[in-house]
Amino acid sequence: MTGHAESRFHTDPRPSGTTNLRTCDDVGREQPPLGSGSHRVHRMTRRVPAPLLVLAAVISVQFGGALAATLVPMVGVFGSVTLRLSIAAAVLLALVRPRVRARTAQDWLVVGTFGVVLALMNLCFYGSLARIPIGVAVTVEFIGPLVLATVLSHRSRDLLAVAGATVGVALISGVTTTPSTKIDLAGLGLALAAGASWAAYIVFSSRTGARFAELDGLAIAMTIAAALVAPVGLVGGGAGLWTPDTLWRGGAIALLSSVLPYSLELIALRRLAAHVFGILLSVEPAVAALAGWIVLDQRLRVVQLVGMACVVAASALVLGSKSVSSPPAALAETTNH
Repeated sequence: MTGHAESRFHTDPRPSGTTNLRTCDDVGREQPPLGSGSHRVHRMTRRVPAPLLVLAAVISVQFGGALAATLVPMVGVFGSVTLRLSIAAAVLLALVRPRVRARTAQDWLVVGTFGVVLALMNLCFYGSLARIPIGVAVTVEFIGPLVLATVLSHRSRDLLAVAGATVGVALISGVTTTPSTKIDLAGLGLALAAGASWAAYIVFSSRTGARFAELDGLAIAMTIAAALVAPVGLVGGGAGLWTPDTLWRGGAIALLSSVLPYSLELIALRRLAAHVFGILLSVEPAVAALAGWIVLDQRLRVVQLVGMACVVAASALVLGSKSVSSPPAALAETTNH
């Protein structure tokens, strides 16, 4: 949901004081399908267990990220993000056809900020993929939403979980076993920046959802993000952006990292409790490592796998708690007065 996922948390934009993560019944009653195509997809997937849909979304996102790592050397970070965001925005605009009339200045400020955050999140994450293995990048990136959830939970045990995750990040980054001159600090810094952007994404995804119906806000924000990145991406990528090899990779990344996982998660949350979704989401670093191994032949050392396990466990503990309000849900209440 990560610099690589356009929706990792879904919120219910109700009046202040009642906002929370949607359960299956809430979504089913309040959010009708977006159109005949979405309705057909929903009918096809309603017999599939919801946890499997979420796991499929996680696999889709991480293998999309691994594929992106093969595109970055071809057209650069900006070129790769331009292709990914532009194609995803085009698909969303065609499917959603968002309403843009009668919007207030505050609406545009919120969705515009959401678009900026979306662009930064993708640029930082793709930048990290150019320097460090995807399993390491996703694990480090997970610190962003984990810290945000912990700050909002006000529970001491979650602070212990974050401490454990910090140890995990230290192990997977290699700072405990690798000479400082061989550690890619820029790559780790970009992954941390992607995590911070992911936390901001959670906040503004919620605020946008409170002001725009269904997927309208996401489609508009994606378009804004693509427009911000495209000028640099088009110049930097040059003619390489238009080769068949580049275009199919960009299209596949857009579908795997944006359109498909968002659709699967939206359908799954109609039938899945929020805390279960959080637990399932926590396996993303492990799936990222698997994708890096299969697609990129990136192998992590045992100590790095131990560090990843620490982060996965901490994320499952914090994000999977029944008693903790979701980050976007809690923060959305401050904007709904």
